[in-house]
Formats: sequence, structure tokens, C-alpha cells
Amino acid sequence: MAAPKDQQKDAEAEGLSATTLLPKLIPSGAGREWLERRRATIRPWGTFVDQQRFSRPRNLGELCQRLVRNVEYYQSNYVFVFLGLILYCVVTSPMLLVALAVFFGACYILYLRTLQSKLVLFGREVSPAHQYALAGGISFPFFWLAGAGSAVFWVLGATLVVIGSHAAFHQIEAMDGEELQMEPV
Repeated sequence: MAAPKDQQKDAEAEGLSATTLLPKLIPSGAGREWLERRRATIRPWGTFVDQQRFSRPRNLGELCQRLVRNVEYYQSNYVFVFLGLILYCVVTSPMLLVALAVFFGACYILYLRTLQSKLVLFGREVSPAHQYALAGGISFPFFWLAGAGSAVFWVLGATLVVIGSHAAFHQIEAMDGEELQMEPV
């Protein structure tokens, strides 16, 4: 029986492993565990985008049932669609990229500064949370000029349209232990 490290090296030799696909910037903790859970419960993308599975719902009851069941069934896929829309919005807006660079640059400078020594203003030590809040306050005008508010609402609207239309028009997947029921004609 191979050791876990040997198995991981074998998997990496075949392709990318799950640990290499997760960004290195996400520290181990709740955020990384949540992202790993989402990746573990993702449904196959082939069935997610299969055009033969799309049809118009017959009535309002079927529409509501499709919305609820598809959102439950494809929840992880929808999270990644949402993250993709965020990435698209950020990449296509140069000013937003600059504003994010200013904010994360300020946070990185504060992080390096706290490694060297603690920040003291007017004889009082400033906590890291207050320092990051100051970085946010300094970068707020850049976010405002970049139109970050409209970008947020664009992402929310596009997410509702894309996910809502997929959930409404994608036929319901049969759940485990559930039999298909025939409707009277």
C-alpha cells in the first residue's frame, strides 16, 4: 500500500491535483474548507450544460419545482458560475483592477509592516483590523471612481438572470431513491 504522499505525487504526475488547483492565497481555514466542499459536491459540467435537457416548463407549478430542485442540485455549479461572473467583471474593468491593486497593495504593505513592528499612533497601538479598515478607507475613492457599486449590481443581476434561467429551463434531475412519476394526460 502506497503512502498518502506517494499517492498524491502519482496523482500530480497524471495531472493537476485538487490541492494545486486551489489558490495558494487562500489560507487553510474556513474559507478553504468551504471551497473544497463546493468543489467536492460539483455536478458534472456535461449534464449542467446539456442542451437536450432544456425545455420550457408546462406550467407555473413545474417552473417553481424546477427552480427549487435545480438550485439544490446544482448549488456548487452555480457558485462557480457566480465566481466566474465576478472574475469576468473585474478583468473587463481596468479601473476596477487598479482600485483592487491599490487596496490589496495597501493591505500587503500593512501586513509586511506588522511583521516588522507594531504600528503606534499617538502613543496607542493600532490593531491590524483598524489598519485594514484604514486601507479600505484610503482605497474607497478609487473604488468609487472605478464604479465598483455598479459592478456589484451588474454581477448580482447577471447571476440572477443566468442561474434563474438555467434553473427554470433545465429539466429536473432524478434524485436518489426517487422514482419518476407519470402525469395523467
